[in-house]
Amino acid sequence: SGSGKTTVARSVLRLIDPDEGSITFDGVDVSGLSRSELQSVRRRMQMVFQDPYSSLNPRMKVGTAIAEPALVHGVIRRAAATAHVKEMLDLVGLPPGAAESYPRQLSGGQRQRIAIARALSARPSVLIADEPVSALDVSVQAPILNLLSKLLEELDLTMVFIAHQLSVVRHISNRVAIMYLGRIVETGPTDRVFAAPQHPYTKALLEAAPHPDPSRRHTRAAVRGDIPSPFEIPSGCRFRTRCPFAIERCATEDPVLRTVAPAHLAACHVLPFRED
Repeated sequence: SGSGKTTVARSVLRLIDPDEGSITFDGVDVSGLSRSELQSVRRRMQMVFQDPYSSLNPRMKVGTAIAEPALVHGVIRRAAATAHVKEMLDLVGLPPGAAESYPRQLSGGQRQRIAIARALSARPSVLIADEPVSALDVSVQAPILNLLSKLLEELDLTMVFIAHQLSVVRHISNRVAIMYLGRIVETGPTDRVFAAPQHPYTKALLEAAPHPDPSRRHTRAAVRGDIPSPFEIPSGCRFRTRCPFAIERCATEDPVLRTVAPAHLAACHVLPFRED
């Protein structure tokens, strides 16, 4: 929490404007587009928000909510709306009759399926999912994750999946980026990052995650202290105030991402770090 995951997602869609840097999508700098130019890009990038209870208009029927993005972006004509809604509902595993329901009449899992259908309605090429299962009961998280995995394959989608649950990240992603206080500190293929973390913060996250084997007990805290305030970011490396491997250089120089293995990068002055 507080690392900047949702801020990145909203910046990519230009729901908020970044103070610096650039956002490049398919060779186009999105951060410099006008409002009218942005509309065509937004059709290709859609978002599923964290809370399905607040992301759907309670006064709008499900069918209207799903059809709206496709109509706004000119993907379909109004005469084809009913058929399009039926197709989207079928895609997310809901019956055609759900189109006449209001969000309050559906369960949390059903609402999130509606939110996914609405995002796919405009036929995007990139789907941004901002912790799409964290607000749902554990019993319905797995079906939603499996649905997203199936849709990625069937529709040839790219998905930016935001989560703080490591088991969810490992299940659904093929590449992962670890963020701390507004910076990516490690990125690489998911299997490699989980098997051989190269940044102390990544290692601490993995050590802190619950494990089903009760014999695997922690003998020490995975990480010390609390995350600093984003209004008072430490000098040098942002993680140094909590890092057991910090050296003098960490207080004065902000580390940059560097290659530690093929397609695997980490930002740390003491790589490879030791536990002794």
